[in-house]
Amino acid sequence: MTMIRQLSALTLALLLAAGPTLAQTVVIVRHGEKAFPDGDPDLSDAGQARARALAAALSNAKVTMVLATPLKRTQQTAQPTADAAGVKIQTIALEGGVPAHAQRVAAAARTAPEDGTVLVVGHSNTIGEIARALGDAAPGPVTDCDYDQMTIVSLSTPSSRAIHARYGAATQACPGD
Repeated sequence: MTMIRQLSALTLALLLAAGPTLAQTVVIVRHGEKAFPDGDPDLSDAGQARARALAAALSNAKVTMVLATPLKRTQQTAQPTADAAGVKIQTIALEGGVPAHAQRVAAAARTAPEDGTVLVVGHSNTIGEIARALGDAAPGPVTDCDYDQMTIVSLSTPSSRAIHARYGAATQACPGD
C-alpha cells in the first residue's frame, strides 16, 4: 500500500470513528472497472477486486444504507458492502437527468439513521453532482479512467464537510474506456 493510500485509509478511519459527533456520513464512489466499455456491462476482475476493497474499507463504518443506480456495474460494486452490512441495495433511477438523479440520491441519503454511514455508488458523470447536492462545495473532476476516488461527506448542521480520498488499487490507464 502506498503512502497516499495509507493516508486515505487513515482519513476514512478517523472520519468514520468520529461517531456521534457526525449527523450522518455519506461515502460516494464510482462503480468499479467494467468488463466492456459499452452497454450495461458486468465488472471486470479489477472491478470485482475494487468492490471487495470497498467493502473492506467500510467494514467498520456502520453502513446502514446502500444506494446505487439500476445498472449492473453499480449494483455489483455495492453488493459486497451491502452483504457485509446486512442491508439491501436501494436503487435510485437515472430518469430526469443527472441533476434530478443527484437530488433523489441526496434526499434518500438524508433519510438514513443519523449515526450511520450511507454508501452511494454512481457513475463518472453523477458522483460530483451527488456530492454537490450533499454539500460538497468543490467535488473533484472524475474522468472515465478514474475508479479509485472516494468522497466522504459529513452531513451536519449548519454545513457539511467533505474529504476526498482514494481506495483500493490505483486506477490504471484505460485507453478507450
